Amino acid sequence: MSALFSSVSTTDWASASNILNQQSPWGLIERCLLVTGISFITSYFFGWMLTIGSFGLFLLLLAIGVPLITFISYLTVTPEGKAIFVTGCDTGFGNALAKHLHSLGYVVFAGCFTKDSRGKGAVELEKEGEKTQRLFTVQLDVSSQESVTKAAKEVEQRLPKNCKGVWGIVNNAGWSTFGEVEWVPMDVYEKVASINLFGTMRVTKAFLPLIRVAKGRVVNVASILGRMGAPMRSPYCASKWGVEGFSECLRFEMRRWGVNVSVIEPGNYIAGTALYTKASVDAQAKNMWENMPEVVKDDYGKAYFDAKIDQMHGYTATGSSTIAPVIEAMTDALTRTFPSCRYQPMQLPEKIKVYVATHLPELVFDYIYT
Repeated sequence: MSALFSSVSTTDWASASNILNQQSPWGLIERCLLVTGISFITSYFFGWMLTIGSFGLFLLLLAIGVPLITFISYLTVTPEGKAIFVTGCDTGFGNALAKHLHSLGYVVFAGCFTKDSRGKGAVELEKEGEKTQRLFTVQLDVSSQESVTKAAKEVEQRLPKNCKGVWGIVNNAGWSTFGEVEWVPMDVYEKVASINLFGTMRVTKAFLPLIRVAKGRVVNVASILGRMGAPMRSPYCASKWGVEGFSECLRFEMRRWGVNVSVIEPGNYIAGTALYTKASVDAQAKNMWENMPEVVKDDYGKAYFDAKIDQMHGYTATGSSTIAPVIEAMTDALTRTFPSCRYQPMQLPEKIKVYVATHLPELVFDYIYT
């Protein structure tokens, strides 16, 4: 578990904050495009049913729908009396989100794996919180039920008097690895699942009573790889597909309580988070090869194995170099009066890839992308 945060570099928060202060229009554009599509289909259907001019009806629906969705998109909740718990705040997305929510005026509890060992990210957050007494760090190991239970009790005891329950939790803590199915030891599969999937479940279940009191938000971080498979990524894909399914079920169940559940599906942000480095890839590769059954070593061969590891070396420098879109999506899910069920902070080619994987026959996806 100590490797959980060791390969993620500290985010350039000043840069991310500057971008966040200039709200991205893409979320609004996507909502307006959705309204346009619905207006077109509705006008075509009713125009045919009622034998009236469908184009005029389309323009009318558009004239009503676009201003309405724009108005709704900019409605936000007030931060006063609202506390948010974020996991995985030692570095990366979680660290940046904790700082940003704090700057907006929320009470933030930052779950840090390295709080007790005085990790750099945890110490940074503690110093930030000393100024306002609205940002607190909490020791948290999401793979331990005891740690999660203790963290939930600590948060409940430290809630300011004006906070009615916990407004939101963000299940951000995660760990990623790689390797073909026959290469990855079962204990590695179990470790990834314990952190990414069961960690999300543990934290959610521990905090749900406090969330229900506040009629608040649950925000679960999945991935683009929670929507489609990829060679060499089965441990991570399996865990994130599980997060998707868990979140979907939870969203249905929480409606009666007035709790919103959102899923964040980031694309490739390795360049912005240093999720993989050459050193971390080599360390994991060494562990895989040493624990691989001899029959598997003989069948695949060292040359093929090394070629795949070289591909992973190249992968360490790919993706977006700024994490601001992910922080913006998380913030939107927590602060908008009417949040979306799913956010996809990813580049356009990645969105197209997800669409193809989700809506077109598998043979089309396989032909284009594999």
